[in-house]
Amino acid sequence: MPTRIARPAAARLPRAAIEAWRGVPSAVIADQLAGSGHADPGIRPIRPCTPGTSLAGSAVTAWCEPADYGPVHHAIAVAKAGDVIVVAAGGRRDAAMIGELLSGAARRKGIAGVLVDGAVRDVGTLAQWTDFQVFTRWITPRGPSSMERGSVNQPIVFGGVAVSPHDLVVADDDGIVFVPHARAARLLKPCLARVKDELRWESALAKGATTQETFNVPKAVKT
Repeated sequence: MPTRIARPAAARLPRAAIEAWRGVPSAVIADQLAGSGHADPGIRPIRPCTPGTSLAGSAVTAWCEPADYGPVHHAIAVAKAGDVIVVAAGGRRDAAMIGELLSGAARRKGIAGVLVDGAVRDVGTLAQWTDFQVFTRWITPRGPSSMERGSVNQPIVFGGVAVSPHDLVVADDDGIVFVPHARAARLLKPCLARVKDELRWESALAKGATTQETFNVPKAVKT
């Protein structure tokens, strides 16, 4: 069955909004989402992220059947500069869904990065690209065996999280979080406020305040 490409119901998030999210750590967002939006921590970046920044963009989803990477080709074709390709490959380690050649094509389009709940290869090259971030569950030298099954820009489950096309992706060294498109605008303000709070707490602790004072920890009962 040929790869199916759907038309997303939601528009891409505004570029200015994505830039604002880029400075918000994934840990802050995960806390604001009460643990509902972070992907399986087994999916890791192949190289450390640039300090103080996050991979952020609108999700272009790709669902791949076993050993098939056709949807990755089509996702690269429909993605625009700044997007993040999110590949749901069932956590499989039997075949790489992307490597140097496809990642290079995505990078030349200005695509911000790719997340793979599965395997990638050619990491020696991919890890040198500071302008294109790759997260993956596995690394393997073996490539896929077909390119004609799956879907693009349909809802998927990635690392245990439901993801729809053009949801917000934020990823850094702590992991990956997804913010539903409908919540992205109203969640930004409390997340930015939390970033300011953490800077204030850090300053207080550096000046000698205790963690109990800083975080208003309830008093313990001595026995």
